[in-house]
Amino acid sequence: MNTIDNKINTTINNNNNNNTTTNKVNKYNKISKWLNDPQPHSVKQAKWGQRYQTFRKALKIPSFNIGLLLLIILLVVAIFAPLLAPFDPNLQEASHRLQAPNSNYWLGTDQLGRDVLSRLIFGIRPTFLIILEVTLLATPVGIGIGILAGFYGGIFESICMRLTDIFMALPRLVLALALGAVLGGGLMNAVIAIAITAWPAYARIARAETKAIKNSDYVQAAITQGLSTFTILRTHILPMCMPSIVVRMSFDMAGIILMAAGLGFLGLGAQPPLAEWGAMIASGRDYIFDQWWLCAIPGIAICLASLAFNLLGDGLRDVLDPKY
Repeated sequence: MNTIDNKINTTINNNNNNNTTTNKVNKYNKISKWLNDPQPHSVKQAKWGQRYQTFRKALKIPSFNIGLLLLIILLVVAIFAPLLAPFDPNLQEASHRLQAPNSNYWLGTDQLGRDVLSRLIFGIRPTFLIILEVTLLATPVGIGIGILAGFYGGIFESICMRLTDIFMALPRLVLALALGAVLGGGLMNAVIAIAITAWPAYARIARAETKAIKNSDYVQAAITQGLSTFTILRTHILPMCMPSIVVRMSFDMAGIILMAAGLGFLGLGAQPPLAEWGAMIASGRDYIFDQWWLCAIPGIAICLASLAFNLLGDGLRDVLDPKY
């Protein structure tokens, strides 16, 4: 009797699981059909359908896939750093200093006996934090100045563009280092120094895109209908600038990594004992000939992170930029 009951329960559970799976498949098919509808019934459906098609197109580009995969790996490692790191990144063991890679310390130890792998894993966090904060600071400022300059023109445009010329005439890394030296060491000061050098490129792109479309028929129609300038800039001009801005942003993030590492190398970025890739290279440069891993390993990490954003930007350019 118990055997019959068990069989009945098993059958019921299997039927429930099959029903759940079928419901999920039907839901997925319904969403896919909604996104692929050639005749969308609302603005929301049209926007999400366009985004879905753009993403599917991007997935067919090898450079985008490789860059996205590397970026996802770095983000996962950064989020779960406390779980993935075998040791405390700031734990000093004088008896284990300058050990070569071995079974206990997979990437060796530094001059203070700290595990290089743990510091490498935790070093992703300040790097990505700098990227995020610089992007949030520089991009809106650059886009705002560029759109206003391109839309209004005249003396305001001349002043803004001459200001961007001044910033862009100097090498970004040199200017960032000079600003970092003036502001002093620290993660936030490094963010400010890099952000000040980053906004002119976005202003140039936004201004060029705005001047190209401000005399178009749909913008003139919006002006004729009496829409406010803010509404026109937000709903008619800004969306047309975003593809070029997104491509530039992805490429710019690779440069931000290099500048952050340069500031950290000179002691103008993250301060000890915080693990940061540029600072790791600086602390290991005195031992580069005998303990090569102290500089080589964080250097490889910097290259991989920069490569991820460059590959991602290359794929986005092929999808979003009509010139390619």
